Amino acid sequence: MNRSLALVLALIGASPAAVHAYDAAPASPSATAKATTPTAGPVATILDELSTAVLHEFPEYATMLAVTEAQAGGPFAARLTDGSPAAVAARVRLFQGFRDRLDALDRATLSTADAVSVEVALNLLEAGLDGAPFGYGDYGFGGFSPYHVTQLTGSYLEMPDFLDSMQPVGSVADADAYLARLAGFERVLDEETATIRADAEKGVLPPNFALEGAIRQLEAFAAKAPGDIVLVTSIRRRAAEIPGIAPETAADYAARAEVIVREKVLPAYRRQAAALTELLPRASASPGVWRLPDGEAYYAASLKAQTTTTLSPDEIHELGKKLVADLSREIDHDLTAAGIAPGPLTERLKRVAQLPGQLYPDSDEGRAALIADLNQQCAAIEARMPEIFGRLPKARVEIKRVPVYSQAGAPGGYYQPAALDGSRPGAYYINLRDVGEWPRFTLPTLSYHEATPGHHMQISIQQELPDLPFFRTALAGFNAYAEGWALYAEQMVDEMGVYSADPLGRIGYLQSALFRAARLVVDTGLHHKRWSRDEAIDYMVATTGDQRSSIVTEVERYAVWPGQATTYMVGRESILRLRARARAELGAAFDLKAFHDLVLGQGSVPLTTLERETHAWINARKAAAGS
Repeated sequence: MNRSLALVLALIGASPAAVHAYDAAPASPSATAKATTPTAGPVATILDELSTAVLHEFPEYATMLAVTEAQAGGPFAARLTDGSPAAVAARVRLFQGFRDRLDALDRATLSTADAVSVEVALNLLEAGLDGAPFGYGDYGFGGFSPYHVTQLTGSYLEMPDFLDSMQPVGSVADADAYLARLAGFERVLDEETATIRADAEKGVLPPNFALEGAIRQLEAFAAKAPGDIVLVTSIRRRAAEIPGIAPETAADYAARAEVIVREKVLPAYRRQAAALTELLPRASASPGVWRLPDGEAYYAASLKAQTTTTLSPDEIHELGKKLVADLSREIDHDLTAAGIAPGPLTERLKRVAQLPGQLYPDSDEGRAALIADLNQQCAAIEARMPEIFGRLPKARVEIKRVPVYSQAGAPGGYYQPAALDGSRPGAYYINLRDVGEWPRFTLPTLSYHEATPGHHMQISIQQELPDLPFFRTALAGFNAYAEGWALYAEQMVDEMGVYSADPLGRIGYLQSALFRAARLVVDTGLHHKRWSRDEAIDYMVATTGDQRSSIVTEVERYAVWPGQATTYMVGRESILRLRARARAELGAAFDLKAFHDLVLGQGSVPLTTLERETHAWINARKAAAGS
């Protein structure tokens, strides 16, 4: 999952987090200079101004990327996003203004590169602004979603991890900024609570299971001793490491943080939990957004924004059913070849998971061994990347456990990007709440998806591209492109023969693909065909053979993030279709490295843009070969 995009959009009030994001070397000098050095032309001017506006409006994003104050339009280290109704309305007007300025450009007079940049920026602006007319949920820039706080989303989950893993504490000034943001966290929580109540009056509430999950996590966090909460332990640990700081000064930072958490933050957690508890009896058990005001139109708009295509819910549903059938046959073949006795597919997959040695011990040692194996898998595949890529990322990636305080509602794996200045590597998170959910045969393909050659490779290369505007290298992200690439990356590894000595690992890869195909069926089933939560869970368990506990988390994720789960297979199929066309038309002149460098060399773009640019590349290579 591309948590880079998902987390960013959650922080900026545009989309929940999932946002996959979504995981060093220093960023290229040109990438830093682009945002601060004036460049000629109307497109460059507007995109530079838009980049600064995004970073100024969403200061957490500026911290996440580690940009300069000049890039962000002023100081940001101590600020948090303003989520008040007035600020949201002003933000919508701001981005509408940028959309209108870009839309007014005569694209026929622009260079190809500038025309693509305008198209990318307009798609991102419209993907967020298209949510505004519905009048509820999160919207503004880059995406929209129906609910502010769920078992998966909300500052109660995101802010502790953000302050611990992204907020720097390398100096006294950094520590002061940490405390300022910690104190501001109370406002952010209370703004969300007020918005939850306002949306409820419009008939917009998350499904009851989503509220119940959020309440459990809010109450569990608020029940801890303030001094033991990560918001305090993080500053206690890191302040003591500030060069030259006196021990008593470092201890004072921890003591002040504990007071803020006790007197401000935890009461705000309790207020939010109380508000959700009060609203819970009004919540529906139905998971689909069709029940919300203009719900069918909302889902159609969400699919368009998420997939960057015009595919209808029915077309996506039928594509999913076809892929499920195809992949099920392939898995059946591999299971037979591996000597797994005949029977229902799901039962045979469960037998693979129960083979000796498949499960790690449910202990700290077992979890450490699992992460060590992931590191080994990542190192091995990184060594082979020059075989099929010309472009390779400079940034490194770390593998981390999903924080315990958010693991109950978090997805199985996700990625967060590296800082642009090289101060923080990319991060691939894995959810280890239950190691029984991760038999060994399922893990390699997860690593290839989240790290290399998946999200980490794609996003890091995008950040390091020297010839694109800062807006496109650092701010642009489309789920269909990013998740489609990561799923395509899983298939590439299989095509490279990595599983030739690991037949069970290949079954894990195929089961992963089957899982993503089933998502097409389930997401459209929930939000278009009006399936119940149990119908969706039963279908996925019966189709994929995965553990029910894992499937429950997944289905509940799809319920609160309509359309996102469709982006994986829609994106993969688009890239595969373009590769097949290039191979067919170019014949012996087809170069897989060049194709991959084309796809990654544009950064994240809408699938419609990728298709047009790939066709132009094919025609140019055909013309060159014929000359």
